[in-house]
Amino acid sequence: MYDLIVIGSGPGGEGAAMKGTKSGLRVALVDAYPDPGGNCTHKGTIPSKALRQLMHNYVEFRRNPLFRNHLDQFHLQLPDLLGSARSVMRSQSEMRKDFYDRNNVDRFTGHARFLDAHTVQVESPDRAPRELQAKNFVIATGSRPYRPADLDFSHPLIRDSDTILEMEETPRTITIYGAGVIGCEYASIFRNMGMKVNLINTRDKLLSFLDDEIIDALSYHLRQQGVLIRHNEEFQDVSAERDSVMLKLKSGKEIRADVLFWANGRSGNTQEMGLEDLKMDIDHRGYIKTSEYYVSSCDHIYAVGDVVGYPSLASASYDQGRAAISHLVGENLPPLLPEKIPTGIYTSPEISSLGKTERELTEDKVPYEVGHAFFKSLARAQITGYDVGMLKILFHRENLQILGIHCFGYQAAEILHIGQAIMEQPGEGNTLEYFIHTTFNYPTMAEAYRVAALNGLNRL
Repeated sequence: MYDLIVIGSGPGGEGAAMKGTKSGLRVALVDAYPDPGGNCTHKGTIPSKALRQLMHNYVEFRRNPLFRNHLDQFHLQLPDLLGSARSVMRSQSEMRKDFYDRNNVDRFTGHARFLDAHTVQVESPDRAPRELQAKNFVIATGSRPYRPADLDFSHPLIRDSDTILEMEETPRTITIYGAGVIGCEYASIFRNMGMKVNLINTRDKLLSFLDDEIIDALSYHLRQQGVLIRHNEEFQDVSAERDSVMLKLKSGKEIRADVLFWANGRSGNTQEMGLEDLKMDIDHRGYIKTSEYYVSSCDHIYAVGDVVGYPSLASASYDQGRAAISHLVGENLPPLLPEKIPTGIYTSPEISSLGKTERELTEDKVPYEVGHAFFKSLARAQITGYDVGMLKILFHRENLQILGIHCFGYQAAEILHIGQAIMEQPGEGNTLEYFIHTTFNYPTMAEAYRVAALNGLNRL
């Protein structure tokens, strides 16, 4: 009998397992695949970001006059690029195996199915099923791309985020249906590879949860790179041939490309786990409903990560796993609030944000002001050549409290964490004055905080 069985080895499962064993619990980990890391390591975050970095390196060469004349010798092929990405995936997975071994977490490979409230059966094709029992469970099985029943995903030219990086040839043109985070990130990557990209958005703007100024900047730069964006469109039909795919939209448009990449929605991985017999509360997309401490409708079973839905970020999933076990072992910690989790979107240029947007503050009638620092004015950005972007600080007009930070440009996800550290300070520690009275190294991108703070102060 284990104290805790964690199902799934992605960031959420890893966070739960590590926190559990460090808290003195006897822990087992069950995953469908022998190499730990989950979709984050093997299908999503790590491979796509590794591919993006390779593309970034290529773009740097393209911009450098010393190498520009030699680039005709290079022909970027997706399978070759993915070979480098796989080395990162292997390294990450091996590192995680070592984590579990050193911390005495028993690992089992196979599909976990609940036989009763405290027993799971682990089923794998290469050995007989085995039963494991535990006092408590954490479900961290992640999510998968939503697949409409009328699309044939067995066709080699119809892909989703689980299979897009398995292509054996590099397409010349690609249609991406769905302009969420995954769709926008891959549109950026593929366009930098030289593909013609059609980005089909079912809504009226890209990534509507972002600040409007950031949305406008993203749309502008994607279009400037050559991505064709179509808003307010809806899928009607697809006809796939041997060498191309025709996407038909309800507006009457027909778009032909070498490959269709379906990036519209995801579903929680809760199927065939016996959860129905436990009467667990699961919504129509397969996401498990939980309390603020990630307790499911079965009070000894927690659920964390993408299987609970929003915010569906690797960073958040890891912290959710730790937070669930903190609750289990009786640590009196406040709940992990989604609004305190930063967003990182790895388009080109990248985006990161934390806190309120201008739209939200206006709706709430909060008296706020804006401070801007445009990268084109920063010495460091001019030196590196990455002068596209800005840092934007939203703050209260009366007490100067920082209400939101939004960054668009090179290394935005890194830059944001400086502001995050100040926003987390209690009481009067979280004000614009920190940036005004702090000396930053020069020249650095961090200096953008001082520039934005002074810019905002001058508006008062």
